[in-house]
Amino acid sequence: MPWIETVPYEESEGKLRRLYDRVKGPDNNVDNIMMMHSLRPHSMEGHMAIYKYVLHHTGNTIPKWFLETLGVWVSSLNDCGYCVDHHFGGLCRLLQDDEKAAGLRKAIDERNIDIAPLDAKQKLAMAYAEALTKDPASTTEEMVKGMREAGFSDGEILEVNQVSAYFNYANRTVLGLGCSTKGDIIGLSPNNSDDPDDWSHT
Repeated sequence: MPWIETVPYEESEGKLRRLYDRVKGPDNNVDNIMMMHSLRPHSMEGHMAIYKYVLHHTGNTIPKWFLETLGVWVSSLNDCGYCVDHHFGGLCRLLQDDEKAAGLRKAIDERNIDIAPLDAKQKLAMAYAEALTKDPASTTEEMVKGMREAGFSDGEILEVNQVSAYFNYANRTVLGLGCSTKGDIIGLSPNNSDDPDDWSHT
């Protein structure tokens, strides 16, 4: 059970029902992380907007599977099993490569970027995400320069930064309010990247 009151879909009305209808998946299922906001629907609206725009927007140029990898990595560093489970499911669906997904999960679980089946450029992004998560003040301009020299554009560096920052926010929402995966459908996400206003989970 969550540590604060939440409003289930069947009892929702008004703005909350309208937002639930935007974010729900099959059978009116609303992810528990969204339901945590039910007493303040405006904060759910803000959360969902930044999540959709940061991770599931056609304006991004980094492959979505790698953005999901960054999210799973940050969530693991924060010991947030809820987000690890959800977003590893999404990563696997996007990657369509069980062997690579298993290698990524092993590296993440062991907190060892070096063994991840990633290229040097992607490992730099993972290291940056780790620093931003564990000790934000330890991030340096040299890290950003290193990612740029490895081939990331400045816009892509912003994507790495925003995905890392978003998952730290989401992890703290989950961990700070006792959110669990009970009743959730693991791995659903707002996959229609072409429409930033489509928040439905599939």
